[in-house]
Amino acid sequence: MGGKITYFFLATVLVLVFGVVAMEGVLLLLTGEPAAMGMGAVAFVLPFLGGWFLWANTRFARDANRLAGELEAEGGLSVDDLARTPGGRIDRDAADAAFARRQAETEEAPGDWRAWFRLAVAYRDARDTPRARKAMQRAISLHDGKPSPGEPVRTG
Repeated sequence: MGGKITYFFLATVLVLVFGVVAMEGVLLLLTGEPAAMGMGAVAFVLPFLGGWFLWANTRFARDANRLAGELEAEGGLSVDDLARTPGGRIDRDAADAAFARRQAETEEAPGDWRAWFRLAVAYRDARDTPRARKAMQRAISLHDGKPSPGEPVRTG
């Protein structure tokens, strides 16, 4: 719960910063000076890009949490029993062994969102965040019946 509160607090602060940047952009646009107007145009566009990024990440986190809740209700969540270093990080060899099991499970059932979800967790445990995110996106797409990013759309 603490992570959600922190996320929403930081998201709120970020939205407020977007508002201040947009207002400064408007003020720069109103100066009439070409250089200031150029900076104002950029400052006015940045909050929209940041807002889209914030919305996309919030949606991703919400969807991943929805799948985690569903998998937990089914009793299909993996137990976090991996060995840890004295600093609390997951041991690399333990993460690699768990990853190998999850990868084999996913290769056996490539259309199962549950396997992709568990593979995403294994990637995260192995500290491979980009692949963890792609695997989670695949799990979300499979769960929702949508084509995955980069997957050809099948017709007929």
